[in-house]
Amino acid sequence: MKLKMFQVDAFANHVFEGNPAAVCPLEAWLDDSLLQAIAEENNLSETAFFVPMGNAYELRWFTPADEVDLCGHATLAAAHVLYTHLHYTKQEVVFHTRSGPLTVTRSGTGFSMDFPAASLINTEAPSALVNALSKAPKEVLSGFDYLVVFDSEEEIKSLKPDFEKLKELGLRGVVVTAPGQEVDFVSRCFFPKLRVNEDPVTGSAHCELAPYWASRLGRNKLSARQLSKRSGSVECEVKGNRVFLSGSNVDYMTAEINIPQN
Repeated sequence: MKLKMFQVDAFANHVFEGNPAAVCPLEAWLDDSLLQAIAEENNLSETAFFVPMGNAYELRWFTPADEVDLCGHATLAAAHVLYTHLHYTKQEVVFHTRSGPLTVTRSGTGFSMDFPAASLINTEAPSALVNALSKAPKEVLSGFDYLVVFDSEEEIKSLKPDFEKLKELGLRGVVVTAPGQEVDFVSRCFFPKLRVNEDPVTGSAHCELAPYWASRLGRNKLSARQLSKRSGSVECEVKGNRVFLSGSNVDYMTAEINIPQN
């Protein structure tokens, strides 16, 4: 059996920027163990799989270690594959996911994704978190990650986390953030429990970041930059309990997976 696969740099204007995601369109679901094996072989932060579902699609995301509930950049990449390679022509596409229906619409900057805003709770900084970052934060909140706030962009750039210590924490990962010098806010995202020490650009984290900074800055439209080695830009808009994330994509590779027949 042969499967088509596309590798896309999401939240990017050029190759080698943004966050790479693999996308595998399927006619029907394969065994979960095979999906996980493909994601592990790809060794990217996420591999996305989708199948037709009426007038929409069912979409799932796998890291090299596990299936996850939400992934922004691989959703953006999946929409790019549909429109660019699979001749999808409607103005919007709906993906049914573990996190509910997600709508992606063509926009001036590429695509805009309609995601649920995360609920954040002020939290006392766990000692393991402070030890892992070697620096006490200004504020810590918890959603599906620890959201760790610092005063400056330079502090975010200079962090050198102890990833083994971060694995001791209870949530999905750690998102560090501060006001930006040229954008509204900057961030970095660490997910060592998912075998992704630092994610290049994390759409789902902006479901936490955008509501936080919209509240602090008093406006709903925000520009963001993730300060990973590859880096990438995300345009955010908060509307009630939804977050709209916009970005561009670039094709990196088209491939074919050879699945041995039993």
